[in-house]
Amino acid sequence: MKEIIVPELAESITEGTIAEWLVKPGDKVQKGDPVCELETDKVNVEINSDYTGVIVELLAEEGDDVAVGQAIARVDESGEAGATVESAPEAAKEEPKAEAKQEVQDDKQEEAAPAAASLDVIATPAARKLAREKGIDLASVQASDPLGRIRPQDVEAASQRPKQPAPQAPAQQAPSAAPQKPYRRERMSRRRQTIAKRLVEAQHTAAMLTTFNEVDMSAVINLRKERQEEFVKKHGVKLGFMSFFTKAVVAALKEFPLLNAEIDGKDLIIKEFYDIGIAVSTDEGLVVPVVRDADKLSFAGIEKEIIRLSTLARENKLGIEDLQGGSFTITNGGIFGSMMSTPILNYPQVGILGMHNIVKRAVVMPDDTIEVRPMMYLALSYDHRIIDGREAVQFLVRIKQMIEDPTDLLLNG
Repeated sequence: MKEIIVPELAESITEGTIAEWLVKPGDKVQKGDPVCELETDKVNVEINSDYTGVIVELLAEEGDDVAVGQAIARVDESGEAGATVESAPEAAKEEPKAEAKQEVQDDKQEEAAPAAASLDVIATPAARKLAREKGIDLASVQASDPLGRIRPQDVEAASQRPKQPAPQAPAQQAPSAAPQKPYRRERMSRRRQTIAKRLVEAQHTAAMLTTFNEVDMSAVINLRKERQEEFVKKHGVKLGFMSFFTKAVVAALKEFPLLNAEIDGKDLIIKEFYDIGIAVSTDEGLVVPVVRDADKLSFAGIEKEIIRLSTLARENKLGIEDLQGGSFTITNGGIFGSMMSTPILNYPQVGILGMHNIVKRAVVMPDDTIEVRPMMYLALSYDHRIIDGREAVQFLVRIKQMIEDPTDLLLNG
């Protein structure tokens, strides 16, 4: 009997959650076949079988947290399709031993503390999970299985039995946090838990400030209208706003390199590469895939890479390598109608640019005339530990200048 274990995924990933089993007991698998989908902090990955044989037992349920190196299924290399743990020869030998062990343990438990009562109870993962949810001690559950294994139906039956009255009056209970009116409780996905943890970590660790400016989008909008048809024919993608802002960010980072750095203890790591994270909203939450070497890509190259990464993100097919190592992040809340926000740093990065929606507003021109212009608010959040306000303001002003006069971007891009 062989075990399928959770393999090493990446240096920063030590555990995950079983999102979906792709096999069931009795299924035949070949070496390399996917057996389950594992949800990690960053991406969902498929766990493959290292053996050819028959799945005889799943050792974890969907929704269970599992660690790297943990066994999650058992495979009988000599088994026939349809075999399960009850019919597998090795399992049949092991279970009576476990039953005998339980009998000895039960004798000892008569003198043991009640808290240790369910340590060696034989139960399926589903039964253990149900017992945890219902707050039932497995030692008090009567097994209907001849081999003494507790199954979910046994736990369910135990939950229906009337509870014995407490030997003494219970202490006054604290008021419940649950609302009195109808509600439903949902467990946060592992990715949402990670997002929450890292956002709080960024706010607790960095001395984060945000500076704002506004940019006249007229030049970029007109340029896109003039060049769009030719651009699409030549490159097969549309010329969007993100390529202009990515190019502007890269140029500004070259002028203000501390915004392309991070803190490591008492040292600064000033990055001499430009891997720009582009925030993408998905059903599972916000992810930030990275456009590698954005300084070396053309406008078309940036647009194609953003489309590729966004598609992978929404299909939940991003690889871990797509999310690691960014040096600066751009997030565009404008696509959802946001007028202004203060983006939170993608720690350990020290800068993030927030784009917002484009709104026509009355603007006083240099000659004191008033014109209606398509305006966008920009927000730059930065780590004040290493970036002074002057640098942050000048960085944002430089981006404003390049977007309002994108000629240099086109010539250099």
